[in-house]
Amino acid sequence: MARDSSATRARLLDAAFAEFAAYGIAGARVDRIAEAAQANKRLIYVYFGNKEELFDAVLQRALETGSETVPFDAEDLPGYAGAVFDHLVERPSLMRLVAWKQLERPGVTEAEAESYQGKIASVAQAQRAGRIDAALDPADLLTLVMGLAQAWFGAAGGPAADESGAGWSPEQLDRHRAAVVESVRRVTAPAPAPAP
Repeated sequence: MARDSSATRARLLDAAFAEFAAYGIAGARVDRIAEAAQANKRLIYVYFGNKEELFDAVLQRALETGSETVPFDAEDLPGYAGAVFDHLVERPSLMRLVAWKQLERPGVTEAEAESYQGKIASVAQAQRAGRIDAALDPADLLTLVMGLAQAWFGAAGGPAADESGAGWSPEQLDRHRAAVVESVRRVTAPAPAPAP
């Protein structure tokens, strides 16, 4: 019976995500990844090359999943920030993975840069059309929006601090999400027209 290589790759990526989020690149162990994926360790090298390339594949997959799950909408940055918040609530380990990437592999990948530049261009276009406050540079505004959407996940006691993500009650989640959305609305709202 032929083995299902796409299913094996997916299991390896899932297991690697959990391992890298918990231990970072340096602390991750290929043996544990293979065991968790119920796969032969050799397949990690066959499919991905080495541990660092496996990490890159995990990060790329997380970026693609995020882009598919939370499409960027410069016309509704408060809604986008709320959707990013929701995405992180469902994936509390994602911020740990990102933190490890920033600590162990600082810099921006080509895919990250391309994604960010496209978002900046969309924000700039919405600013020119008067739908978003144009007082801030588009890159600064996008960074603030992303920072607000992710703020609770880097804070002490946030869901990223608890591997299960069960640290907050539904009421707390609703309150935090509402604060994120309202903050982004305030930061991005077009300035009122000057009085005549």
